[in-house]
Amino acid sequence: MDLTDLLFEIYPYAKSLHIMAVISWMAGLFYLPRLFVYHVEQAQKVPDSLPIFVMMEEKLLRIIMRPAMIVSWLAGGIMVLTPGIVDWSSLWPWSKGLSVLGMTWFQHWLLARHREFAAGENTRTGRRYRMMNEVPTLLMVVIVISVIFKF
Repeated sequence: MDLTDLLFEIYPYAKSLHIMAVISWMAGLFYLPRLFVYHVEQAQKVPDSLPIFVMMEEKLLRIIMRPAMIVSWLAGGIMVLTPGIVDWSSLWPWSKGLSVLGMTWFQHWLLARHREFAAGENTRTGRRYRMMNEVPTLLMVVIVISVIFKF
């Protein structure tokens, strides 16, 4: 069995794994900015809650989001390497790819904000985090439209 045959054989598994990982990753990308909103707006009102918010954010990043992002990239890479799946002369793989890079950047932006919270150095408002919470939604729209319509 050569590499092409192997890629065709594992393609449905990679695609299934990719979808599950993306769902998990997106859940984290939607939820973490919301946690930041609550961290900014509610933590001061509830005594001793700051370490709880930091721990929740850390676990979401480390246990769910990071592994889901890595699996999304790996399974997506297997699909991209499968011959005949991606037409690189079309626009859609490039728009999806740029959007995935945007989601990856957003996760790193969230990680940097978490580190600021953990150090007690947050300077952003709940409103700012609410606005940033729209970033993964916009990127998801571009990704889904790109993959479904293959323009």
